Amino acid sequence: MKRICICLLCFIVLVCSDVYGETQARADLPTLLSSLDLPASIELYGERVPIENQEVRERFEKEILLSLWDRPQVILWLKRSRRYMPHIEKMLADNDLPEDLKYVAVAESALRPHVRSGRGARGFWQFIAGTGRKYGLVINRRIDERRNLFASTRAAIQYFKDLHKTFGSWTLAVAAFNMGEEGLMTEMMEQDSNNYYELYLPLETQRFIFRILSVKMIFADPERYGFKLKEEDYYPPLTFDKVEVTCEREMPIRIIAKAARTHFKVIKDLNPEIRGHYLAKGKHHILVPRGASEGFEARYKNEARDHLANEKEQIYFVKEGDSLSTIAERFGVPLTSLILWNRLNPRRHIHPGQRLVIYPNHMRPGKMGSEEDENGGESLGRKE
Repeated sequence: MKRICICLLCFIVLVCSDVYGETQARADLPTLLSSLDLPASIELYGERVPIENQEVRERFEKEILLSLWDRPQVILWLKRSRRYMPHIEKMLADNDLPEDLKYVAVAESALRPHVRSGRGARGFWQFIAGTGRKYGLVINRRIDERRNLFASTRAAIQYFKDLHKTFGSWTLAVAAFNMGEEGLMTEMMEQDSNNYYELYLPLETQRFIFRILSVKMIFADPERYGFKLKEEDYYPPLTFDKVEVTCEREMPIRIIAKAARTHFKVIKDLNPEIRGHYLAKGKHHILVPRGASEGFEARYKNEARDHLANEKEQIYFVKEGDSLSTIAERFGVPLTSLILWNRLNPRRHIHPGQRLVIYPNHMRPGKMGSEEDENGGESLGRKE
């Protein structure tokens, strides 16, 4: 019975594929074997890859076949590239670094700002918190600049420079970027080799350079691998204006959005480093849609003034036996708003004497949902 069900499922998939043109599309694709035809000489970061070495060739073939097998992933790489790559390329060129380093961001994050790994690495370049802070990134409960394209790329550039100075090779520098410089230096000393292709390293790092090389090969000639994108298929470039915002006190992002004549989501998408729904007191540099900077300052002052004038808060001190749900019910406010207003972790208990801010009868769009917690973000388990 199980075998019959499997056969029936395969038949349905084949029929649906033919209906939607997938069978014809696959017939037009180059064969996987033809994708392994390589030029006699390959370079990465301006350094030669010893592809004539059978073991090296096998490692490369594995990575490019795995990449090509996941065609939806590659299509998304290519489509996103026009949004982010011009900015990365310019920053690399301004610092006289090899352009091929841009492919590290594709291999690390698939060009997604919110992606995180199981080890706590985040953002475009997958910095862990300690390394990110070492290279000047602000990482706290309000801001995580690992998600900011420009701040994280500046940090990555400085890290690459330091790693190259230490190892004298871009290939080794990128390997160290993946596994850490101390770990790589230890392996080089123990194995008495400074050649990446001869080193036995953690399996992730052994694959890393070849994953980047496969990205480079596909990006260099997408049509050769069956990706025939038209100009209109690519996502548009990232465009924006930059404004300075001074918050006399904590300010909802929706006020910034109103001043920019846009929506909350647009501000969050342009500024993925901002965590939660509020800007902290102080000065901030915020990206807004192109053209929105004209007249922004005056509109922001008016919106902020009206917000502060109308924001009538009430202070409540938690009593014995209180819970968040009973307090929310008592004041007639959504539980999620109570959590958000007070930056509470719903997994932690409140305690008697704790001070809560409440805005009675003040249910506002954009105030629903809890604050992003320290584990917020997309997981690298799904790479789209």
